[in-house]
Amino acid sequence: MTHVLFYTKRNCPLCDECHSLLTLLNHDYRFTIEERDIYTNDAWLEKYQLQIPYVQIGDTELNAEQITMDSLENALKQAQLS
Repeated sequence: MTHVLFYTKRNCPLCDECHSLLTLLNHDYRFTIEERDIYTNDAWLEKYQLQIPYVQIGDTELNAEQITMDSLENALKQAQLS
């Protein structure tokens, strides 16, 4: 099963939107979502603070500017083929 890493923080409208897209896609593609609050880990905060939401699906990494329904779906398809 595909595993999705979702870097997020509280009170983030873009993160909420990304989570909604992932929830919709989870109806068509089976995957697990591991949410990681960047404020619980200094390394995550340093790396992702200006890029969240940030999603890693297999070898594909998407930052806030790259996340769309199409980009998430393409990443899921590619991960499930691997």
